[in-house]
Amino acid sequence: MSYQVLARKWRPRSFSTLVGQEHVVRALTHALAEQRLHHAYLFTGTRGVGKTTIARILAKSLNCESGITPSPCGHCAACQEIDAGRFVDLLEVDAATNTKVDEMRQLLENAIYAPTRGRFKVYVIDEVHMLSNSAFNAMLKTLEEPPEHVKFILATTDPQKIPVTVLSRCLQFNLKQMPPSAISGHLGQVLQAEGVAYDDTSLGLIARSAAGSMRDALSLLDQAIAHGAGRIEESQVRSMLGTVDLDFLFNILEAVARGDADELLRIAADMALRSLSFSAALQELASLLMHLQIVQAVSVAIDYDEPERRRLLSLSESFSPEFVQLAYQIVIHGRNDLALAPDEYAGFVMTLLRLHGFRPELVGDVISSLNTRRPTPVCSPAKLPSPDEPPIPSQAGVPLDGGDDWHLMVAELHLTGLARELAQHCELRELSESHCLLRLAPAHGHLQMKPSPEKLQQALVEYLGRPIVLRFEMAKIETDTPAATAGRERQERLAHAVSSVEQDAFVRDAIDLFDASLIDSSIKPIA
Repeated sequence: MSYQVLARKWRPRSFSTLVGQEHVVRALTHALAEQRLHHAYLFTGTRGVGKTTIARILAKSLNCESGITPSPCGHCAACQEIDAGRFVDLLEVDAATNTKVDEMRQLLENAIYAPTRGRFKVYVIDEVHMLSNSAFNAMLKTLEEPPEHVKFILATTDPQKIPVTVLSRCLQFNLKQMPPSAISGHLGQVLQAEGVAYDDTSLGLIARSAAGSMRDALSLLDQAIAHGAGRIEESQVRSMLGTVDLDFLFNILEAVARGDADELLRIAADMALRSLSFSAALQELASLLMHLQIVQAVSVAIDYDEPERRRLLSLSESFSPEFVQLAYQIVIHGRNDLALAPDEYAGFVMTLLRLHGFRPELVGDVISSLNTRRPTPVCSPAKLPSPDEPPIPSQAGVPLDGGDDWHLMVAELHLTGLARELAQHCELRELSESHCLLRLAPAHGHLQMKPSPEKLQQALVEYLGRPIVLRFEMAKIETDTPAATAGRERQERLAHAVSSVEQDAFVRDAIDLFDASLIDSSIKPIA
């Protein structure tokens, strides 16, 4: 018996088994149940998302011997013949090979005749955007006023090329690309039915590589089964797809955090020996940085069962959010520049060294050394009083030291952008009549990039009412900065909001009645 590929064997044969297009299924099943049938349907979407599959299921729903139904029986002669592709009243046309007007006229000449076997004569025209303008004009009249027994189902990957006159005569449904979670879940069901051993990580890799196409995912699954001799294993799937092990990516970021250039070069050489795709590596690294930024912004967004939870949390503490943004830009630009590099290996190495060169500690050291060599005031000389002018008295109530007072000062400085971020991440070490010394952690050294220090100094001069020379020192913070205090208070408000929602009687009743669960990440404190 000949082998049937998984993409054909597991093609859905009813709306209930269709994956990932719930919005389309809901509209069609309601229309079929209420007998509100349109004469022309248009399904749009990328390859492998179910356009032709839905067209065949709809044809079965219209011609099932049990009646017009959203749930065709699948056992009658009409349903079985449609599944087998030999139902006489289902005409499937590939517009890519039947583009001429004469071919369309010949096809539509038979539309006036009643169906031979079924209730309706169904025309399924795939890649309809490939028809010529003359062919579109030839079908307009029939499409606008078709016989009662004719239904048109059009499918296309490029609806922009379809004339508006045709679009206006169809009910249009846009099919979405399927999320990786839906694809991997369906692949797991297929493998269980096929009796093939697998692991969830392998299915996740295949689902991401399919780029939203279930057909592509099933084709890759066939290839993975053959590659693994009847088993689906992560190492073999990575080898087949040319994807990069997450360990490489985490090791890269951990080496950047340590400032270990030797380790970065060793990782690049190891990846080259394994013939891994450097473009795919940078793509996956950008994705990891995105997840890292999400963890920094919303720590509860990471699942407790996430296998790399510990390493993600550790990296989120090693890098500032601003550096993660910078690293993301470096990586995506490095991937775009691979084609311009002498070779992909050179482009990848230069991208890693760029991450190393712009790591937070180095940026902070450079700026600190510049401030040390150039201790002149940041504000312009024009703002300093002349020697004959008396010193401007300081504002009443402004103390000369104290961490708590720095929090109050920052709140009243009315800073914006990076200057505000710089002030909030500093610790006040000394404030005299003429000098202000702020301490900044090395991880946030990049915040001293111009013009943030100048804006902060100018705001201090205006607030204190006297000229101030602003200096920075790079060292470990000993007290809470305004940013740390704000973050702690935000977490406390969030925890209080979660607790309040959990204790709400209505919420408790809903959880008990529907066996529901509370998504903490969706809760936002009101104030």
